[in-house]
Amino acid sequence: MLRQWGRFEAPTYSYFYVTFRPMTYQVKELLLPDGSSPYARWFSALDPMAAAKVTIAAARIEQGNLSNVEWFRGIGEYKIDWGPGYRVYLAKDGLRIVVLLGGGSKKRQQKDIDEAVALWEEYKRRKAQTQKGA
Repeated sequence: MLRQWGRFEAPTYSYFYVTFRPMTYQVKELLLPDGSSPYARWFSALDPMAAAKVTIAAARIEQGNLSNVEWFRGIGEYKIDWGPGYRVYLAKDGLRIVVLLGGGSKKRQQKDIDEAVALWEEYKRRKAQTQKGA
């Protein structure tokens, strides 16, 4: 709104409302055929402070905040800028499901990425077989 200098005008306002509902995800851990979870195995070895940081990251993922995720080779790497540079590896299964594949640190990054990609490929193969047989 513009007004002439030195002259007062009552402002006119118009209101409108926008309802914004952010995308939320259902976060699940990948389970291997033997029932174990690579993510849970990694998470259980973390110290309490690191576990708290990773838990916050998982909550942010669930709320739809994927701003710290870098996507490549079919998976995502959530970077936690704390300690040795923790990473959480994940993948999207459809529009609403995020699968936690595992975790690691900057030091073992390439090995962790290769493992996460292999786990994701195996998961997709098992899922396709299950759907084909159903």
